[in-house]
Amino acid sequence: MSRILAQLILAGSQIIGRALTRAIRQELEAAQKAASQRQKNVPPPIQTDMTLDEAMKILNVDTLDPEQIEKNYRHLFEANDRKNGGSFYLQSKVFRAKERLDLEFTESKSTTRDRAL
Repeated sequence: MSRILAQLILAGSQIIGRALTRAIRQELEAAQKAASQRQKNVPPPIQTDMTLDEAMKILNVDTLDPEQIEKNYRHLFEANDRKNGGSFYLQSKVFRAKERLDLEFTESKSTTRDRAL
């Protein structure tokens, strides 16, 4: 009797072990598949929600003149410094505007470089 019971326990544990192994393997495959799908859908590394027009308005410039942009950026950034009683939110907006305009410069340079080649 005890021998039959031991065989039943052994057979049951083997079945459960195989099922667990199969389930874990399927879960790992699904996770790898999802990870590869996620990598395909990654947005570009630099993504901005601010338009070029908005950035130019924030920095109070009419043209994409790097010197004027830098001058206005420094003034607005320092004026909105928290040490001077400024707003971190506004300082962040000024920074993002400068970042957006810098992105525009790098894109225009790469486009010009691509056309030259």
